[in-house]
Amino acid sequence: MSKTIITCAITGAIHTPTMSDALPVTPGDIAGQAIAAAEAGAAIIHLHARHPETGAPSVDPAHFQLFLPQIRQATDAVINISTGGNPVMTVAERIPAALRFSPEMCSLNMGSMNFAIHPLADRYTRWKEDWEEGYIRASEGNIFRNTFADIRMVARELGGDPHHVKFEHECYDVGHLYNLKFCLDQGYFRKPIFLQFVMGILGGISAELENLMFLKKTADKLFGDGYQWSAIGAGAQQMRIAATAAMMGGHVRVGLEDSLFIARGEKAISNAQQVERIASILELQGNEIATPAEARAILGLKGADRVAI
Repeated sequence: MSKTIITCAITGAIHTPTMSDALPVTPGDIAGQAIAAAEAGAAIIHLHARHPETGAPSVDPAHFQLFLPQIRQATDAVINISTGGNPVMTVAERIPAALRFSPEMCSLNMGSMNFAIHPLADRYTRWKEDWEEGYIRASEGNIFRNTFADIRMVARELGGDPHHVKFEHECYDVGHLYNLKFCLDQGYFRKPIFLQFVMGILGGISAELENLMFLKKTADKLFGDGYQWSAIGAGAQQMRIAATAAMMGGHVRVGLEDSLFIARGEKAISNAQQVERIASILELQGNEIATPAEARAILGLKGADRVAI
């Protein structure tokens, strides 16, 4: 069994400041929690930006600039910049930070979907920020756009010269694997590819073990031995899906972007706490945790010396 890569998704664009005091939304908190997660064992740090004054999701390169250099200086972890951004934005609006900083990795969603989080709004009666409730409720009618033309554009802009970004292909349902197979056949990407099975988001596949097995079986059929993979269990299934994925030979992703909890009914106090928990589980079940250098070798990354941070 090869070593297991832990990715930590630090803040995301789903959860809002009201939902957890631990969610990092200021540049200092994002940097501090990212560094602590790397120290706890995360080889890859998956990053979104937030508006420094309101905590709202942001794709402004200037907001990334407020924390990326600090993370880059303090840790050797692989920096992965999301191209997911805000679900109401076009892909062209979501990639300027990746173009500016040329990271080793970027996430890339492999299909359009109704990325719905509106039921979360019913859990709260008071909000810290004016934007939060409307943002959450509007997701009932939003289409998270990732068309074939969008995917081709991102592959062209970031995959080749001068950036040579490795993509974390986020697949929220089985059909997204077939989308990726089409794009691979069209020459948009080259093997080996890195899949991220995203499970438990309303609008995508549910976070059930039989679904994880089916995603893996489908990926084997479509991509043979030309891929690495990881899995996300959003919400309550985070640790269960991660542990099972690692036992199946995959990699894992945790973080406050994907779940605000460390156990049923108990909110996590930090991203590092989640990394420490999954690292402990992995070690108990016999998985060896990859260092950043080992993650770079496993995924075939260009190296930290070729980023523009």
